[in-house]
Amino acid sequence: MDIANKIMDNMKDIEYGWVNINGVKNTEINNLFSKSYVLQSPPELIKNKIGICWDQVELERFYFNENGLNIDTYFVVHYDDDKCPTHTLLIFYDDNKFYWFEHSWKKFRGIHMYSSLNELLVDVQDKFIKYELNNKFNKNNLFIIKYTKPKYGISVLEFYKHCEKGEYVKLKKFIPNGLNRYKRTHPNKNN
Repeated sequence: MDIANKIMDNMKDIEYGWVNINGVKNTEINNLFSKSYVLQSPPELIKNKIGICWDQVELERFYFNENGLNIDTYFVVHYDDDKCPTHTLLIFYDDNKFYWFEHSWKKFRGIHMYSSLNELLVDVQDKFIKYELNNKFNKNNLFIIKYTKPKYGISVLEFYKHCEKGEYVKLKKFIPNGLNRYKRTHPNKNN
């Protein structure tokens, strides 16, 4: 757990936003995002100090792998006609517990502990539905996909295609927003 807290501290200067193909920083996701975003490498993110969850999870992956910790990464997506909101997250395992390491989603920044992977993913799904989809969604269009390390420098479409090649997760039970009452602890009390 000390390593995870150190990684969180190492990322304290990174803000939410994105860098386009010309290296220009943007703090809002706008209509240019899908046409000009590129996935940053960990050294680029450290230098630029700005990245969306996709970029930040790759830096987290780098730090956790560097420290020999067992991790998985997940892509949460809701497909609809207008846009396809997403979130990526990193999960690590320690002492028979499951931890959601979250830096980019400021509202939930911290290290969240769960007793099972299903409990963790249902909680993330619940938060995604409530805060990213404003409870407006089609459960048939909502997916959680375990994905591997992508190539750096890829576009939005290429990132989606990479994640879509991953392992689709079936939760034991779909629990709509407001009905999930799992108890969990937040070892990182500073956030």
